[in-house]
Amino acid sequence: MPGPVTTGSGDVVLEVGDVSVRVYEWVELLPADRTLDPERVGALVAAIHRVEFAGRRPQDPWYTDPVGPAGWDSVIAELTSAGAPFAGELAELRDELVAVDALVEPARDVRTCHRDLWADNIRATGDGGLCVIDWDNCGLADPGQELSGVLFEFWGGDPERARALHHTYRRAGGPGRVDRRGSFSMTIAQLGHIAEAACRIWLDPATSAEERRRQVGRVVEYTDDPLTVDVIDAMVDAVRE
Repeated sequence: MPGPVTTGSGDVVLEVGDVSVRVYEWVELLPADRTLDPERVGALVAAIHRVEFAGRRPQDPWYTDPVGPAGWDSVIAELTSAGAPFAGELAELRDELVAVDALVEPARDVRTCHRDLWADNIRATGDGGLCVIDWDNCGLADPGQELSGVLFEFWGGDPERARALHHTYRRAGGPGRVDRRGSFSMTIAQLGHIAEAACRIWLDPATSAEERRRQVGRVVEYTDDPLTVDVIDAMVDAVRE
């Protein structure tokens, strides 16, 4: 990750009025890429998870609680009534969304995790390395449940990529386990909340036309590549040890 630039007194945070400011070293990052070498990604995530730091930022419902049937039914009904361009696609996924929500289970082991390890935040660097950015959401989570999200983000539908990422993670000493459907609990909750939030922003009468177009893209990204029970089963089968 980018190194922190300390203050003259050696602190990493400077209070400027009512604002806490952090400054990081500059790192030249390449565009987000879901086809990064899965073995390098697996080793990187293992290195993060090997840091046995509990921390004080607790688990958050965004990562632990599913949207649920009532939540999906409510937002789909509102989108349909409002004529949202993606309402039909989301409605077609309704039963699948509810099915994956039913798989969510509590974390088995928690430590501080990044909690946002999508391709936007795991980037190749200009000098050939990998860098993890955007640690603002870090906090307690199950490393195995975080690993499942990394698998989904970088496997590209290829069992061999999933296997390479997972096996390298395990060989590098990563403590997480992806061994059943419930391992994807955090990914299910997080993706569901991201999609629901995008829908709610689109529905808000105060949302600008430009912002609505941006939220359409977020929802379509979700409906075009959904996390389904079949997809979960395919990844679990690929990494089964």
